[in-house]
Amino acid sequence: MATEYKSTASGTTPEEVDPGDLAIGLDFGGSGIKGAVVDVANGRLVGDRLRAPTPQPSLPREVVAVMDGLVRRLASPWDAREGDAFPVGVGIPTAIRHGATVTAANIDPSWIGFPAEQEMSLAMRRVVAIGNDADVAGLAEVRLGAGRDKPGTVIMLTIGTGVGSALFVDGKLFPNTELGHLEMRGRDAEERISEAARDRLGLSWKDWAVGLDDYLHMLERLFWPELFIFGGGASKRADNYLSYLTIKTPIALASFRNNAGIVGAALIAYERRSRTPIPMARQPFS
Repeated sequence: MATEYKSTASGTTPEEVDPGDLAIGLDFGGSGIKGAVVDVANGRLVGDRLRAPTPQPSLPREVVAVMDGLVRRLASPWDAREGDAFPVGVGIPTAIRHGATVTAANIDPSWIGFPAEQEMSLAMRRVVAIGNDADVAGLAEVRLGAGRDKPGTVIMLTIGTGVGSALFVDGKLFPNTELGHLEMRGRDAEERISEAARDRLGLSWKDWAVGLDDYLHMLERLFWPELFIFGGGASKRADNYLSYLTIKTPIALASFRNNAGIVGAALIAYERRSRTPIPMARQPFS
């Protein structure tokens, strides 16, 4: 069956940006793979955001084929006239070591040990950089969004199919933290506090928030953060549960909402190709 690529949002028009500041970001999730061209100078999406269903089972080479299709569609308005193919960044729900995926909590186990960066580069014939999905989402927020210029410890949580985490100290990333797998009541925390768990257990927002609050209190005791940033699917429905949380640490919603992973992936791709620091925003994202 042919993959269906759907346009789910539209951003800045191509005529409004400098092509030299553009990269493609892909966000690989358990149910869908989203992608867009991003202006890394400010994190804004350029043109359409596209989404395709994640293959089931999510075998690596089938997923890479879908990603390649997304990239071709996103890049087609640009490549013919720009000549220098945009780099691609990919956020993946796994820990990353030396360009390989080494865990597989919410994707097919065959991703464990898969040389993802190498295989994606070969398939797409472009510079490709990969990162943990929560890490790249956090990077977008710390560089350009809700955590910009925030000193001290900042923890980004992406709450969706699972619970991803990104830990920053004075703006510097400590990668692959996987705090969603901390133990709560004898089980992985994400088995109780992910958005998928709320649906699976049939919990009201209030009952679900009790577990989330317990989890956040645990993170407070362990890390004493200056700020929590909430991203992922649950960030779109924060009004349903924020009032039930009792932690002292301030909470900010991701400025890029559910696009933070796309933006952060584009940032690491830009940095990989240019080998220079990612440019700071010309103005804060809003």
